[in-house]
Amino acid sequence: MSASRTNAIQRRLRRLESSAITAATGDLRQRIVQARQSAQPTHSYDELLALAQGDDLRAHIARGMLRIGFYTDGSHRAVAPDLDPEQLLPAMAGYLYDKPLDFVLFAFDWGVDRALRLVKLPDEYRLQYDSDHGPDLWACELLDSIGREVRARAFDGARAVEAVRAAVSSGHGIGKSALTSWLVLWIMTTRPNARGVVTANTSPQLESKTWAELGKWLRRSVFTEWFDITAGKGSMRMIARGFAESWRCDAQTCREENSESFAGLHAADSTPFYIFDEASAIPAKIWEVAEGGMTDGEPMWFAFGNPTRTGTRFHGCFHGQRHRWMTRRVDSRSCQITNKTQIEQWAHDYGTESDFFKVRVLGDFPSQSSLQFIGRDLALAAATRDLPSARGEAIIVGCDIARFGDDSTVLYIRQGRDGRTYPPIKLKGADTMQVASRIAEQVNLFRSAGHHVLVAIDGGGVGGGVIDRLRSIGYDVDEVQFGARALDQRKYAQRRSELWGLMRDWLKVGAIPNDQELLDDLTGPEYGFTSTEQVQLERKADMKARGLSSPDVADALAITFAVEPPMPGEQDLPGATHSERERLIVLDFNPYAGMR
Repeated sequence: MSASRTNAIQRRLRRLESSAITAATGDLRQRIVQARQSAQPTHSYDELLALAQGDDLRAHIARGMLRIGFYTDGSHRAVAPDLDPEQLLPAMAGYLYDKPLDFVLFAFDWGVDRALRLVKLPDEYRLQYDSDHGPDLWACELLDSIGREVRARAFDGARAVEAVRAAVSSGHGIGKSALTSWLVLWIMTTRPNARGVVTANTSPQLESKTWAELGKWLRRSVFTEWFDITAGKGSMRMIARGFAESWRCDAQTCREENSESFAGLHAADSTPFYIFDEASAIPAKIWEVAEGGMTDGEPMWFAFGNPTRTGTRFHGCFHGQRHRWMTRRVDSRSCQITNKTQIEQWAHDYGTESDFFKVRVLGDFPSQSSLQFIGRDLALAAATRDLPSARGEAIIVGCDIARFGDDSTVLYIRQGRDGRTYPPIKLKGADTMQVASRIAEQVNLFRSAGHHVLVAIDGGGVGGGVIDRLRSIGYDVDEVQFGARALDQRKYAQRRSELWGLMRDWLKVGAIPNDQELLDDLTGPEYGFTSTEQVQLERKADMKARGLSSPDVADALAITFAVEPPMPGEQDLPGATHSERERLIVLDFNPYAGMR
């Protein structure tokens, strides 16, 4: 047989195979839709109880039907009808069309699967369902409310209805990714021809958390054989077998240049849907394009996240656009699975009134305009505060060495709570020898006036050369490595974040110049968190990408907190055996007396 004839036969076989799959799955779609009105229980409680013993799919289905009370009132018959997954699952998918909470309790083997024993089903829901385990209270309430919204709209498969929109702002660790997965699986299972897009704030979040969680829950579902899911980078999708183009959900990154991937999501006879994870950081452009997918069928849109920023579209769901969204705030302290020890530590470290605690625990939006590390109110208070006394305190010279052509090397001089008297010294285009000479000159000036002087210099990059030069000519210098480990590694990701934290605390009592550049520097950087919940200050490069200048002056001030100065007059202060008069003489010393 010729090669061309062999290829023709193979193509024909593939077409026949494809037609068979399409016919079977087409029948599946019809049965799901028909079951929305016709699904009725076929087994009694006792019959399901007998069938529920075992580990196979039939037992899994029987246990799910028991949990949601889907059984007849009749008694156990001598010969119970067969529990055929191929016939029963489409009927259950149709029945669960407007019952997302029932779907979750039916589809997953709560209490049997060891991993599904972590959360006790809340008492008010345990009265409705025959299960000790299940979703937490907030998730039960949300799923219940979504079901009510679906029933209220009564989509008939033809005439478009108003979109179901729900936004949840929450603290950390409440199980948002699990809820996201349940919603995707409920929509995809109960709505043939559904089309969805899932996105998150970053590609790693989308790939390793949001989409990975969906794959995990699909494998646990009784409907797992209906779908294929891929997790390869750039090709994350979930499709109904045989209908890869018309019945699918895709994962898309939320970069603005990728916004067209969110357009044209139409499913006139079904549900087009979007799910936004960590929605605070998703660009406004993506939200705008997604609006176009809310125009036909029975559209749905769900947004979840920590409320890290005000002025965003996610923030608008709870404020200017709240009339269009069902909203819910979830306090991490109220959830069963959250780390209560960690929450107590945050309360101690940051205070329950802090923006950190509001965002990461209470699920409230911060009081600042964005998740700035230092709020403008705090910086302005320091700029307008009366100058505190710094009598007898050591002077600290902090130096941030320029790394880029448009950046400046900055010397910041602080004396205790006084960061205003001596204006910052900016050196643009100076080499290491010139910078070292200027620092030495400044130190000599202060020492000649009788001050105790400490010097701290950013040692990264070219800063190392400045430090080496100063040490070679006899100056004691503290080297600061911004990228080094923080001293408090439980709280901060690296030394720079930690020093900014110390500076932020100092601004509550210190005084700075009322200088716009310094105020912009202090309030420019935002912050985030590592996977181990350490505070991580925004990098200079990322600030530049946002169109902001490098915070050179603020970094120089932050460096002054890398050293521990002696207490005022500590080196010369008489001990307890001396009279109070002698102690006051030392404290009344005028450090400016020797200056000409």
